[in-house]
Amino acid sequence: MREIRYLKAVSETIEAEMEKDPSIFYMGEDVRYALKGIPRGFIDKFGPERIIDTPISEAGFTGIATGAAVQGMRPIVEFQISMFCFLAFDEMVNQAQKLYYMSGNRIKVPVTYIVPLNFGSIAGQHSDSPHSFMVQGLMKTIMPATGYDAKGLVLSAIRDDDPVIVFLPAGITGRKSDIPEEQYTIPIGVGDIKREGTDITIVATGRLVLKALEAAENLEKEGISLEVYDPRTLFPFDKPLLRKSVEKTGRVIIMDDSTRTCGFAAEVAAYLSDECFSFLKAPIKRITRADVPVPFSLILEKQVVPEGVKELTETVYGMLKK
Repeated sequence: MREIRYLKAVSETIEAEMEKDPSIFYMGEDVRYALKGIPRGFIDKFGPERIIDTPISEAGFTGIATGAAVQGMRPIVEFQISMFCFLAFDEMVNQAQKLYYMSGNRIKVPVTYIVPLNFGSIAGQHSDSPHSFMVQGLMKTIMPATGYDAKGLVLSAIRDDDPVIVFLPAGITGRKSDIPEEQYTIPIGVGDIKREGTDITIVATGRLVLKALEAAENLEKEGISLEVYDPRTLFPFDKPLLRKSVEKTGRVIIMDDSTRTCGFAAEVAAYLSDECFSFLKAPIKRITRADVPVPFSLILEKQVVPEGVKELTETVYGMLKK
């Protein structure tokens, strides 16, 4: 066991799998220069035939990846900014995701999409977190909150015969943690209880998992016990594990860094209302982004994007008073 950064865990997983499987290649804008850090040194090891710099055309190179996957390759596609997924939405959701179904289970499309989630004064057209769009499009959607989870889930994504989109949350990819050197997989669709508790279940995604854990540690000093549930995979979603947690606590707060309207938190709340209503002791609460574009000003951005700890603490106090 050694301590390495989240992004390094992703990088070494991809590198090791590329060494084993010659059908894997890595493509995207400026990937030979590793601007996002993942494929650093890959060009020297694997050469330009497997580390492919693409034109600035997300729809084009995402479509190429679909075609290559249909022909037996296993492409990994890196997007520089999360919003650029919108330019390739048809190729991802309307083509790659549907071909297996539309071909009567004959055509496999094993593409892995690596998407960094961005925010931090980069304005409205570069700051969205489009994971809710992908869930609605029925894409296998992964959002690891820790380097350990990232390593295991990325390997599962690469080996999966369906297209899988991996969101790497801003603000945590530089964090160090203890991660095994050997390769391992974490099953897609299996959630994780990051912290056991009895008073309230906190459903948190991405970077907000760490915020929930921080708040839980603080509130423990006041005798408040929070259980932190990390779905890890947003679609398919581990409903049985969440149900078990809610049966125990009877209260739920959902934290997700996408919009409130039609966001991932809304879907989780709908599931709980449909299937777990009899366990609930209080109304479900959501902590999300505001329903506005992210402003360029950092001061204004803080009013739109959930910080996490403060909002959660205030929501917990309000819920337990009722």
